[in-house]
Amino acid sequence: MVAIRSEPVTLSAKLKSLFWPSLAFAIALGILLSLGVWQLQRLTWKVALLAQIQSRIHLPPQPLPPFDQWAGLKPLDYDYRAVSVTGTFEHKFETLVFDGTGPVIPGLSSNGYLVLTPVKLADGSYVIVNRGFIPVEARDKSALPYSKPGGTLTITGLMRPPQTRNVFTPADNPASGQWFTRDPASIAAYYHLDKVAPFIIDEAPDAASPHQLPLGGSTEIDIPNNHMSYALTWFGLALGLIGVFVGFIIKRLRGN
Repeated sequence: MVAIRSEPVTLSAKLKSLFWPSLAFAIALGILLSLGVWQLQRLTWKVALLAQIQSRIHLPPQPLPPFDQWAGLKPLDYDYRAVSVTGTFEHKFETLVFDGTGPVIPGLSSNGYLVLTPVKLADGSYVIVNRGFIPVEARDKSALPYSKPGGTLTITGLMRPPQTRNVFTPADNPASGQWFTRDPASIAAYYHLDKVAPFIIDEAPDAASPHQLPLGGSTEIDIPNNHMSYALTWFGLALGLIGVFVGFIIKRLRGN
């Protein structure tokens, strides 16, 4: 028998065989590092946002900007600004927007609705006020009634931009009373209201009657800030990938 002796793999051949694994490694590492940097950028944005929220919500309420300024307002300029407005609730145009994460009310469901009611101002314009949360049981007003104040009132609260949709947000069905977004333009269009503010006001809680429905103060203030942990996760995965690839290179170069 003739013995067949294999030729040793040269260093040059080994290096060539590493091209595609190295390319895949570089792409994966770039993605992980980019995600980590993106989370650090998000962290900077979130810290600034939280600082802005805290600075605005504790200021004394200011008069609502006049109607002729509404079109030029930008959400970044007014979001979470404390304001006061005087007008009359138009309860006939009330809109119940589904809210599945309401406050805990003993004996009642945490699923419910946010009560959005237009307030008619002296100049004939409207601003939609989010009066607060009611549990699902209160939709049947005879079973669990909630307040509907009349007459001219002064309401204080926080200015908020329209709620944005995402891919999981169901479509509104106004004809059946199913609303899933706090969008003043959609509400105004359905009720044929003119001169409606492009923002809403989240009414402050009623200090005199803190348990009266609707429960005011529904603005989300405690926004989670987990971007640092997300960044460390992506950078940790990148570091782990580097370790695995270095081990792979050493094993490949030592092999025959």
